[in-house]
This record gives sequence, structure tokens and C-alpha cells, in this order.
Amino acid sequence: MKLVVIGGAGVRTPQLIAPLVRRAGSLGLRELWLMDINADKLDLIGRLCQTLAEQQGAPFRVRLTTDAREAIQNADHIITTIRPGFEQGRATDERIAFRHRVLGQETTGAGGFAMAMRSIPAILDYARLAADLAPRAWIYNFTNPAGLVVQALHDAGFRQVVGICDSANGAQHAASRYLHIPSERIRHEVFGLNHLSWTRSVRVDPDEDGGEEVLPALLNDPRFIQSTHMAIFAPAVRELQGMFLNEYLHYFYHRDEVLSALLAKPETRGEEVLRLTTELLRRLREINPAENPDRALAVYHGLMGQRSASYMVHARQDNVAVAELPELPEDEGYAGVALDCIQSIATGKTLFTGLNVPNNGAIDGLRDDDVVEVTCRVDSTGIHPLPIGAIPEGAYLLIRTVKRYERLATQAILQRSRLLAVEALATHPLIGSYPLAVRLVDEFVEAHRPLVGDWH
Repeated sequence: MKLVVIGGAGVRTPQLIAPLVRRAGSLGLRELWLMDINADKLDLIGRLCQTLAEQQGAPFRVRLTTDAREAIQNADHIITTIRPGFEQGRATDERIAFRHRVLGQETTGAGGFAMAMRSIPAILDYARLAADLAPRAWIYNFTNPAGLVVQALHDAGFRQVVGICDSANGAQHAASRYLHIPSERIRHEVFGLNHLSWTRSVRVDPDEDGGEEVLPALLNDPRFIQSTHMAIFAPAVRELQGMFLNEYLHYFYHRDEVLSALLAKPETRGEEVLRLTTELLRRLREINPAENPDRALAVYHGLMGQRSASYMVHARQDNVAVAELPELPEDEGYAGVALDCIQSIATGKTLFTGLNVPNNGAIDGLRDDDVVEVTCRVDSTGIHPLPIGAIPEGAYLLIRTVKRYERLATQAILQRSRLLAVEALATHPLIGSYPLAVRLVDEFVEAHRPLVGDWH
């Protein structure tokens, strides 16, 4: 098997190595290609990945290249994890949004649109290369905003594409850690859109009789709530929803307090990530990973730990972290979700997991070609969304509104249309104003003109 990572110099790429080493035998993995347009960063992060692979006795070779055609040629599976505009682009988006007193998070609302402006054209170029050079390959998209990017790819006719986000499986992993049960014994029922999803069922050892439903008891257990991001939601929100909530719903259910907390910080999340990434690369250059692998790995883990520790810190009461339970060995985040899918498609072993795919009748009231986040069955025949049926009205109305935004945003970006972009942003619940949408679109286009070109 040949596995390719487009955007292979991303700082999360080293976290892919250990899971790959564990699965290499069952996958028949022989080559891992890391492709990136940033040669300097690829040399640093790529060499770190090669060092990890060597230390862990990987049976596959890690190859580095800046040539997308060379990387994609005859690939079996392709992971896309790119960031057009790099970390500075994210920081710029947030500052523009905050000047207009709206949320700037890079996967939803104003910031999500700005990220999509840069991501979608670039991902489409790579998908076209894959169709030409590796027509049987599956594409696993990590690039934000994941659901919107996958919607654009499917609208453009690419079918073997799936959106990956570990938050889609948050309830499964939270129950697994809390109950000390391997995650493969737990099946959850998630529905919604990427970073806008709800989990209404968590069952242990599902069988023909349905297995044991454990979610209601967990949601009524204060210790479980404190062990998960559910603690960031007000008690009334948890009670009214009665489901396990994706952490990004915090931006919708607690919009005003989140915005106030973020505006009060001297540094945006994008600026913080830019600072930590810059520091990581600077120290890796000084150390030289090829000559001092252990020191390089220590620096990497230290700075990535800082980055993880500050994730969604604005949502924590009194800046105290939510209580955490030890992770189980199989907790592998984004990497694990993608590799589980690759393994199931390659070996035929059935997998149930939350993914971003076309609805195809899964959720009542949505179009078949609406990309949704939903529990899927994965096997050698591909990826199949499971029937969800009717969903609560509140969730349904929010999903419908944000999906309308996504469809408008996709067409706006593909056509470079300011008019459609304004309609899209005015539709989004976190913006909801035409004059504000006009100002945001104008500023995003101007800020990123070298990447997004001229819009009409």
C-alpha cells in the first residue's frame, strides 16, 4: 500500500507515525509519502517523522517530496491536511472577524468562510491530480472547514472522498474512557454537520437486541460531565438538549459569552498557534532532528503539549481545565479515524464510526447530496451512512440553516462571487446581517487576494 499525506509538513503529522506502525502489517503499508509545498518545513517535520519511524521499527519507508504528482502517482489512499495561507492566514481571519465583533473560529462562521476561500480551490486541484494519477484512491480530508470542503469536492463530482474529524466520535471515546471499555465495543449514533453535531445514543456491545443504552445514565452522572467537554455547557443547555453535544456547539449556544471571552484575550487562537508553530520550527532548526533526534522529539512533544493544553481554554470556567481521564491506548484522534477507515476498506473488517459523507437518505428532511456528519458503516465495499430518520426540531432547523450557508458558500467560492458570498454569510446564524456580510467579504477578499484572486 502507498499512503500519501498532502500537507505532510503539518505539525500534527508526526502523530500519525505510531498508529501507522501498529497497523502497518494489516495494511500492507510499504510507503508513506509526505508531500508539502514548504520545503524547509518539510525537511524539519519530515525528518522528525523519519526518526520516529526508525525508532519504532516501521516496516515502511517515509519519503519526502514537494512534487504533488510524484507523491500521488499510484497512491492507494490520500490524506489531505493543507493550510493555504499557513497559520498567518488564520490569525488574519480572526482579527478581521473580531474587528466586526463576530466569532472568527476557522471552521464555522466568518473565519470558516475565509478558510474555505483558500482551502477549496487548492483541494480541488489535488483531487483532480488524484483522479488522473490515482483514480482508485480514497481521499480522507482533514483540511478545515472539513464538511464544507467535502461538500465542494462532492459537488465537483469526486465520489471517493470522506471528511475526517475526531469530534464526530467524541461521545464514543468519552464513554470508552469513562467506562474503561474498548471503543470497538461502543457504537454511537451521531447526526448533524461537521462541528455542528449531536449524539443521541451510545450503546455497549450492540447486537440484534440493540445492546445496552448508556447515554442517559452518563448524561445524569456529574462526574462523567466533568470528565468531558460537556462541562462547558450550561446545565440548562444540557438538560434541554438531552444529548451529547459536539464541543463546537458552544459557539452557537453560548455565542455572546464566548465572543466576550475571546475579545478580552490579548492573543487570538490563531496568533497563539502561529507563535507556538514558529517557536517549534525555530528550535528544530537549531537542534537539527537528523543529528539530535531525542532532543528534537522532546521539543516537539513539549510545544504540542502547550498547544493542546490551551485548546478552547476560553470555554473553561475560571480558566480551570475540564477534569480528564487517562486515555486508552486506542485513542488516536484524527489519525485513528482515517486509519480505521483505510484498514476497513483494505481488509473488509466492518467499522462503525462518525464521518462526513453525503446524506443519501440518512437524516430526514435533508437532500441526498447534502454532506452531513453521521454514523457510517465502513467495509470493503466503501462507506455507507446509517439511517438516522427524524431528528429533534431545534437541531434540524439549525442544521438546515447552516447547510444552506454551506451550499451558498461553496458556490460563492467556486464562482468567486461576492454576491453569493454575502448571501452565505448573512444566512449564517453567527452573522445574520447583510451590511456586516458585505464588509466581511470585502476584507477577506482583500486580505487574501494573492491566494483567492479577484472576485466579482
